[in-house]
Amino acid sequence: MKRVTNACIGGRSFTLDEDAYGRLSAYLEHFRARLTVPELQKREVMDEIEGRIAELFYQEVGDGSRVVSLPLVEKVIAALGMPDGSAEYGGGASFAAGTSATEPLKAPKKLYRDPNDKRVAGVCSGLAWYFDVDLTLIRVLMLVALFCGSAGFWIYVILWIAVPQADTPARKCEMRGIPATAENMARFASAAKDGYNK
Repeated sequence: MKRVTNACIGGRSFTLDEDAYGRLSAYLEHFRARLTVPELQKREVMDEIEGRIAELFYQEVGDGSRVVSLPLVEKVIAALGMPDGSAEYGGGASFAAGTSATEPLKAPKKLYRDPNDKRVAGVCSGLAWYFDVDLTLIRVLMLVALFCGSAGFWIYVILWIAVPQADTPARKCEMRGIPATAENMARFASAAKDGYNK
């Protein structure tokens, strides 16, 4: 019989068996040591990684009545990888998915407002990312809709209210349609101050 440990991961409570807890702790320590961002941003990246781990655990075990086992921890580690994209400690999502390392990874896009390339609220930039079209085209269409009647104004206001802002590295990955791996989230967290937009 294995001992279990209750742990708070990403603001959620999970029960992990002894092996799973040890493996996850070692991964998080190794991950933190590999980060090449300033200390303030390290905290943000680690919070984001823990939040992503909590999401993946919750998808598998639900409300926490089931115990998180070592195979699930290994699966999550393989999906997230390391901040530098190395294969150590489980590799990136490309290895977990069985694709080649050179094959570009895609994830479903989600609609968010882009805070890094905004004129008013980032709605047009978010739409450009979502539909994969030129930002200038979206802005011109929005201006035409605005000048043709009040419908354009109300569409923009509704989108401003209804569409969340991509304010975390995981959301920035989802907005661009790339997997929320450790490497990608670290890239967006380290570039947040620079207004990374690619």
